[in-house]
Amino acid sequence: MDATPNVTEVETVEAATDEEAVAAIEAPVERGEPILQVRNLVKHFPLTQGILFKRQIGAVKAVDGVSFDLYQGETLGIVGESGCGKSTVAKLLMMLEKATAGEIFYKGQDITKLSGRALKAVRRNIQMVFQDPYTSLNPRMTVGDIIGETFEIHPEVAPKGDRRRKVQDLLDVVGLNPEYINRYPHQFSGGQRQRIGIARGLALNPEIIICDEPVSALDVSVQAQVINLMERLQNEFNLSYLFIAHDLSIVRHISDRVGVMYLGKMAEIGTDTEIYEHPTHPYTQALLSAVPVPDPESREGRERIILTGDVPSPANPPSGCRFRTRCWKAQDKCAEEVPLLAVPQPFKGLDTPAAHESACHFAEEKDVVHAA
Repeated sequence: MDATPNVTEVETVEAATDEEAVAAIEAPVERGEPILQVRNLVKHFPLTQGILFKRQIGAVKAVDGVSFDLYQGETLGIVGESGCGKSTVAKLLMMLEKATAGEIFYKGQDITKLSGRALKAVRRNIQMVFQDPYTSLNPRMTVGDIIGETFEIHPEVAPKGDRRRKVQDLLDVVGLNPEYINRYPHQFSGGQRQRIGIARGLALNPEIIICDEPVSALDVSVQAQVINLMERLQNEFNLSYLFIAHDLSIVRHISDRVGVMYLGKMAEIGTDTEIYEHPTHPYTQALLSAVPVPDPESREGRERIILTGDVPSPANPPSGCRFRTRCWKAQDKCAEEVPLLAVPQPFKGLDTPAAHESACHFAEEKDVVHAA
């Protein structure tokens, strides 16, 4: 995956009818080829004033021009501090939120413009595992009903007579006793409930699973079990993951490529080695320097980057580079020009791990000692 570009040319598929669109969506994709392509994705939440006569006085720019490719069979990790727009990106990809602007191509089809059977086919192939393993499960439904509900919506996946057996098979796949099919969510531990959520995500044989901080609510030992389970399932079912998390070590462990978000924009993206060993964006460098290092000898020679100031409001982001108000490298150019997500000039054309895409006018490589 070292030569994998962040974005490639989109090969759109023209479909005149729903049948043609569904056929394009169901067509197989070769491993290593783009399966999901996001271009200039924008989501602004309006800020209104008044009760009877509401008028818009601004907007929260949760996502503001994000572009990336997800390749078949890979895991793309997304990291960043709370409020940077990670979860909003996940909801946009799932069509749980409607994008303000931008395009989301799945196998050449812009899913933001689909409806009817074609959109239903996309939703069958793109599933989600949510952050909280308890509130994402209906407490009034048994495990069998929770997982089997997907077959009511997509009956073509499992005939009615085979659904109970299918649910039991899924429980077995995620490491739960198939006899637990009649139990309720409150009868399981947090790790077991997340396994139920993963089983529900696998039920429709999807190609992409979007994981929105799937292990952040779990104990450390349980986190490792769930991550190992997800890696096994990825190989077994040929899945592609978009993995959102705060824990940098977990993201590095499971991801092939990593994107770093800050205030609605992508700050840096590259392979796990490029991001963790050769970061070029100041925000990524500060983020990695904040990771605790257990080795006292390594900790002694480590430079800790302390950021000053608060995170700006997404309703009123700074001009130019959004990180400039907290950046120690900021100059006049940073306030005037928005840095593009591209290979920095000092590394352009060079065969070096630092030659990956970074949205900074003054990007430079920095050695960071971390615990990952």
